[in-house]
Order: sequence, then C-alpha cells, then structure tokens
Amino acid sequence: MENNIRLKRNVYKNYIFTLLQSLDFTRGIWMIYLASKGMSLTQLGLLETIFHTTSFLMEVPTGAVADLFGRKISRIMGRVFSLISVILLLSANSFLWFAISFVFTALSYNLESGAGDALIYDSLKEIGEEETYMKVNGKKELFYQAAGIISFFVGGYLATKSYNIAFLLTVVIGIITIVQSLTFKEPNIGRINSKEEKENIFVNQLKESIKVVISKPKVGFLILFTQVIMAFCTCIFFYLQNYLKGNGYTEWTIGIIYAISSLTVALLATQVHSIEKKIKEQGLLLIVPFLTVACIWGVALSKYSYVFFILLMITEEIIYVSMSDYINKMIPSENRATILSFASMVFSFFMITLFPFIGLIGDKFNLTTAFKCLAMLGSILVIANAALLISRKRTHTK
Repeated sequence: MENNIRLKRNVYKNYIFTLLQSLDFTRGIWMIYLASKGMSLTQLGLLETIFHTTSFLMEVPTGAVADLFGRKISRIMGRVFSLISVILLLSANSFLWFAISFVFTALSYNLESGAGDALIYDSLKEIGEEETYMKVNGKKELFYQAAGIISFFVGGYLATKSYNIAFLLTVVIGIITIVQSLTFKEPNIGRINSKEEKENIFVNQLKESIKVVISKPKVGFLILFTQVIMAFCTCIFFYLQNYLKGNGYTEWTIGIIYAISSLTVALLATQVHSIEKKIKEQGLLLIVPFLTVACIWGVALSKYSYVFFILLMITEEIIYVSMSDYINKMIPSENRATILSFASMVFSFFMITLFPFIGLIGDKFNLTTAFKCLAMLGSILVIANAALLISRKRTHTK
C-alpha cells in the first residue's frame, strides 16, 4: 500500500519537476545570445547539428541505461549534465566550447527523454491507472507551458538588461531541480535484477527493443510521423527568434510572443484527450499535418508571422500528447525507455538534416526564403502521408 502511495506521488512530483526543469530563462534568447557572440546562422545550424548528432548516437544507449539501471538514475544524471551545459554556454566565447556545451545539452536530453515518460507511465501501470496517462501527460504539458510563459517573459526582459543574469538564474534553478529529482520512487515494472540477465545487457536490450518495433509496424509509423512534425515545428521555433530580431523586434517583445504561445498551448494541453475522442486517430493523422504546414506557410508569407507561429505550436501539442499515449500503450514496460529513445533518435536524424539547411539558406538568402523551402518540403510530405493513409484505409476495408 505504501509503495502504491509513493508511486502515485511520482505523478504530482513530476508536475513540479517539469515546471522546474522547464524554467529555462535562455529558451527564447539563446540563438540571439550566440549571434551576439559572433555566431552566424550557418554556425548556429552547425551547433544544433552537433547537438542532434550526439543525440542520435546516444539516444538508444541512454534509453537502455534507464531500462537497465533505473529511470530515476537516468533523470538525475540528465539534470547534472544540463547544469554543466548551461555553465559552459555562459562562460564560453568560442565555437569549440559552444559545441562542447551542446554535447552536454544533448546528453541531458537523452538521459531524460525516454526515462521521464517511462518513469511516469510505469508508475501508473504498476498501480493500475495507465489509462489515465493521456490526461496526466496533458496536465504535465500544462506545467511545461506555464514554465515557458515565465521563462519567455522573464528571459526576454532580462536579455534587454543582461544575458548573463538570465543564464545565472537558470543555473540556480538547475541546482534546485537536481535536488528535487532525488525524491522520485523507482517503479518495479520492467526492472532487470538478476546478474544472469545482465550479461550482454546493452546488446540484448537493443535487440529486444528492435524486435518489438519490427513486430509492431504501427509503432514505427507513429514514431516517424510524430518526430517529423516536431522537427519542422522545432526549426520554426528556434529560427523565428533571429527572424523577429532581424525585423526589429526586441528580446522583450519576442519573449512576450513566445510566452503567449506557451499560454495558448497550456490552455489546450489538458483538453487534448477530448479533441482526440472527437476526431480519433485517423483525424489526427490526416488533419493536423495539413494544419501544421498551413501554419508554416503563414509564418513564411504573412506579416503576422507570430500569429501563425502560435497556431503552429498548438498543432504540435495535439500531436505530441496524443501520439505519446498511443505509442506507450503498444510497447512493453521493460523496453519502454529504449523504444521511446528510438523516437528521439528519429527526431535527431531529421534535425541533423533540416536545421543546418535552414541556417545555410538563411545566410545565403534570408530566413523568409528558408521558411518557404521548409513549407514546400512539408507540403510534399503531408500529401504523401495523406495518400498513404487513404490507401491503407481502402486496403483494410476491402
């Protein structure tokens, strides 16, 4: 009984953890900050490529660490690495040290990406409440977006005074987050305890996880679908900072725009399960991608690009919350963190290609042209996705 109570508390502790982890006052300004340090758009693209190359190579191994040695341990290590990355970013003045900082940032994301979701889903599963995961995940997103509102408002304002203050406050919050991450209870589901089972543990874990994905093609499709959408949205999220700055917006104004987007998404997050019930999985897979690409076109072509950016963040939120629930329901606990890390690895693969491409086009021409290229590529992909889904539906109905 006591064990169940502690596992139940994981859910509420995770809301606090999400708030603290996401209180990053550099979120809306780091690209502008690095540009002020002399980095070009191409160099910014290369730094993000370094981040995602590290993430691509280390996602699955770190996911295996979470499955084999504990989600809690993986989460704590992730926070320590995140703190190191912020300190390096604040103190560095060269591309090399910025790159090293991005390596640590990537590792912090790797260690959290599969472990955090697995920790909460398996806590719920162990007490028989896994069916509430979509609601829980939606509420978690509410805290994430609330932290975003604070981060963008405060970070944008501080950036007009001093970038250093924004980074130092983020360091303080990072230390507090490490302490709070020590309070979680590790669920027993999926844990490997015997010494015999730990022989060749990494290789066996990877093999078993790959077998799960191969045996369930729908898992692979949903992972691919979700990560493509998120890669496109992430490119807009980061490069829009420099785009708006170049169009005369101050860091404070940019912070307000990003804060409004977080507020809007926060209000929507807890209602995603209701939206999913109305339009179902097929509706999500067909309608939302078209809306996403329409928003990218709006960012590229409209003088009200910030309005379409906010709408874009809404479509991303709907996809993330709903697809996360679908995927978790189809995979076993003992492979959960590793398979969720596969998803992050797919995201990194697309970002390695897309992010530097946008930076290069932005340097050679301008970011408007880069956004148009992204919108054209997105249009091709959503049309192909729709054709594939309609074809599969017809095949299944025959």
